[in-house]
Amino acid sequence: MDSKTKTIGIIPFGEIPEIVSKIIAGNILAYLNLSTEMIPPAENPAFAFNDKRLQYDAGTILMNLESSCLDNYEKVIGVLDVDIFVPIFSYVFGEAKQGGEYALVSLFRLKKNPDGSTTVSSVFYERAAKVALHELGHLYNLFHCEDKRCLMHFSGGLEDLDEIPLYFCRYCTAFFKDALLR
Repeated sequence: MDSKTKTIGIIPFGEIPEIVSKIIAGNILAYLNLSTEMIPPAENPAFAFNDKRLQYDAGTILMNLESSCLDNYEKVIGVLDVDIFVPIFSYVFGEAKQGGEYALVSLFRLKKNPDGSTTVSSVFYERAAKVALHELGHLYNLFHCEDKRCLMHFSGGLEDLDEIPLYFCRYCTAFFKDALLR
């Protein structure tokens, strides 16, 4: 199967504006030459809500996705508007199982603008695309990159996320292309 026949599914959870999914899909096509398909929306993952943290457990959501019947896709990206976490961090923008089939993108913290406002802006859409491409990189077994000018560089906050570009370094690009051939 070559990269032109691999399809990435995008599934919104809850009330996600269609434009967000389309921007993520467009960036996957533009930067990675992978086709995408919109999956009908799923309900917000109330089952993953953690009463102590007042956030949603990303691992629980991913396990639930893994048990779903979404076998028609090479990889699947879930898009949520809830605050997600993994046990070692207070929050994450996205989460993926290294080399797995499913990833998450949380829009919850991406809305804050550099001026402190929370109105949706072009910065928000770019952040959503960056997180989706980064998590997709993990699904294709790319690890965090030392190069601060690479999309696979770890972003611990919005300032970090805003500083990284919307593309992989030459090494991560080569690793990604190699992963597509497998």
